[in-house]
Amino acid sequence: MEIVIIGGIAAGMSVAAKASRTNKEANITVIEKESFVSFGACGLPYYLGDQFDDQGEMFSRTPEQMEKSGINLLLEHEVTQVDFTQKIIRFTDLKSGESKTKSYDRLMIATGAQPIVPPIPGIDSSNVYTITKPEPVKELKERLPEIQKVVVIGGGFIGVEVAEQLRHQGKEVTLVEADTKIMGGPFDPEFSDRLAMAIEEAGVQVHLEERAEQFVTDGDRVTSVKTNKGEYTADVVIVAIGFRPNTKFLAGQIEMLGNGAIIADAYGQTSIPDVFAAGDCATVPHRLSGDIYLPLATMANKMGRLIGTNIAVENPEERVAFPGTLGSSAIKAGEYEAFSTGVTEKQANNLGLDFKTTTIETNNHSNYYTVQEKIMIKLIYDAKTYVLYGAQMFGKNETVLRGTGLTTAIHAGLTTKELGFVDYAYAPPFASTWEAINVAANTAK
Repeated sequence: MEIVIIGGIAAGMSVAAKASRTNKEANITVIEKESFVSFGACGLPYYLGDQFDDQGEMFSRTPEQMEKSGINLLLEHEVTQVDFTQKIIRFTDLKSGESKTKSYDRLMIATGAQPIVPPIPGIDSSNVYTITKPEPVKELKERLPEIQKVVVIGGGFIGVEVAEQLRHQGKEVTLVEADTKIMGGPFDPEFSDRLAMAIEEAGVQVHLEERAEQFVTDGDRVTSVKTNKGEYTADVVIVAIGFRPNTKFLAGQIEMLGNGAIIADAYGQTSIPDVFAAGDCATVPHRLSGDIYLPLATMANKMGRLIGTNIAVENPEERVAFPGTLGSSAIKAGEYEAFSTGVTEKQANNLGLDFKTTTIETNNHSNYYTVQEKIMIKLIYDAKTYVLYGAQMFGKNETVLRGTGLTTAIHAGLTTKELGFVDYAYAPPFASTWEAINVAANTAK
């Protein structure tokens, strides 16, 4: 069996590793346009923030390790065309410029996504960065001693994390967000407001409902950012406004969402037989929302592992189905943490669910134990059956890890009535006799 994988960063290498263990007779080739594999870009904001110094920590596998396991790696090669009828891939050696072809029996598409870079005048300047690849971020880190004023465009995960970490480095950071809230995707407005408060407390200047319109330059460097409301001096600009799937070379050939994400089912199978897709270039099945675009590392690795089995087995009955994501996510903002899982209130409305919500603030542990803090918890649940649909949390220490209990409850289809009496562990340093999750669930009426 000839298995070809396009892309070797997260999903692609998970597929390769699992497929090589599943079918030792398969010939597995990974074609990757970068010079590296298995890179976890989620660590880049924290690398910038000096939480660690060795970029090697963000690589889970080296090319040498993969080749020793019997996987053929073609690094610095870019796929330009796929003939799905003839099962032939055309690609280019980026070093020599030579065009090549390769046939396959089964194909995995894991081409990831690229950062959205809007056509703003001056955006191609030398001090404008996206936080996606190791070398440019390493260069930025090396330049940090000479940088004081930073403008971050975008208030999503990367924008907030980078802003917080560079503020931790003592930089003057301005965050510009075009929407009315930061983190408006995974969180409802009241939690977005808390997150904005958290990074403002950390010293980040947050400007909402402002759209960058021009990067004022001096030579090849940006000196300030003009928005529809003001102008902000910048020694460096970081653009973090989202991602677009790297699937343009397949346009019109395979079923996609409007944004270019390849539609894949619970087995990772696309609309074309023997072709699979996962990671930031593809959809993922959501337990409540159906097929959605959710570019998260957790999904890339889990779908990659499943597809590694499905792409390698001869018998389709041996294939494994993904049970569905809940979009669980977490973020640190200054001294605070926030967590989201399932659907938000906005998403529940869009899905037409008949639901109710409850939002409370309760304590993280017993009042006589040191440093008691409040945790804000919101539950979204069915108005008639009380089945839990979604949850969000905000607080300081001991907040995000509690979210695993809420994710499990939603995955299992628990009701708030059941959740109110789940036997969570109690000891004064960790919880009250009624765990915070119990307390929140028991307010659902």
